[in-house]
Amino acid sequence: MNLIISAGGSGGHIYPALAIVKKFQEKEKDLNVLYIGTHNRMENDIIPKNNIPFKSIKIYGFSKNILKDIKNVGYLYKAYNTCLKVMEEFKPDVVIGVGGYVTMPVIMAARKLKIKTVIHEQNMIPGKTNKFLSRGVSAVLTTFKDSQKYFSKDVKCIYTGHPCADNVHLLKAASKESLGLSKNKKLVLVTSGSQGSSGLNAKLIEYLKLAKDVSYEILFVTGKNNYETFTKENHFSKNIHIVPYLDNMAGFLKNCDLVIGRAGAGTIVELLASKTPSILVPSPNVANNHQYYNALELDNKKLAIMIEEKDLDSQKLFVRINDLLSDNAEYKMLKKNLMAYKTENASENIYKVVKEIIHEVK
Repeated sequence: MNLIISAGGSGGHIYPALAIVKKFQEKEKDLNVLYIGTHNRMENDIIPKNNIPFKSIKIYGFSKNILKDIKNVGYLYKAYNTCLKVMEEFKPDVVIGVGGYVTMPVIMAARKLKIKTVIHEQNMIPGKTNKFLSRGVSAVLTTFKDSQKYFSKDVKCIYTGHPCADNVHLLKAASKESLGLSKNKKLVLVTSGSQGSSGLNAKLIEYLKLAKDVSYEILFVTGKNNYETFTKENHFSKNIHIVPYLDNMAGFLKNCDLVIGRAGAGTIVELLASKTPSILVPSPNVANNHQYYNALELDNKKLAIMIEEKDLDSQKLFVRINDLLSDNAEYKMLKKNLMAYKTENASENIYKVVKEIIHEVK
């Protein structure tokens, strides 16, 4: 089988794509895979490190700057032509887009060449690129069942789940002692995403100061971009541990009692798969406000607690966390609902759907 997969810009798109590739490599012994991504984003480093053949294309997301966007149209056209040439040579059986503006020329080129195409939408509300591409693809695969209502009725939508959930099931719980944490104390993990958020971090500083005498420990993940400034400007009690990044975030989720974090699709899937209670603070600075709708979906189903960033108050947060860690009724309800929630075998589902599509008569 010849497979082209494309995703870019953030870990929220790249890691699901990697999970899909891993499943295809497991199932297809004669697999030839090519990953198409941007020349200057995370995938440019991550994909080659995973020993996956990588082709970069020069493309930028559209902005509100007219002059820049005129240039971006030119880049899009060149990227489209590059993808046509790559596909004519590689001859893929199917092309899968897993999010990010880089998928636009990739899927468009595949459609032009009448190659079967599939896109995966990680968030509750589809992004602009996936919404645009959805009408011409063989199928749209979704993380959430309710996402289907945001696509046109003539689009073939299939609920598969999120492929990163499969990785969580296979992981062992990370050792708290490896980071100097106590094995026996309760642990709150606080994170604002892989890149970090200076705005959210600033709001959480006051909570950390209030938590200086609590009986539990806090593992605060600042994000690589904010670690140096954060640690230089602030000093906290011994029960608070500050790190820039966790390579095994999912493993630590399995060994903590509560998470305070953003509501990206990847984070939500890991929380659901690890059955970890959480307070979600969706980023207000993302396309289509998709984190808000991701968090709202879990809040409505009593699988997590949502607090909008504008409503985040350090004193109220401190009291809420203390109440939850006392194993109150709200915490017990969250844990019960999470334990009952079934996460799909998404990578296997995606593989089966794609195989069916490949063998469909055109």
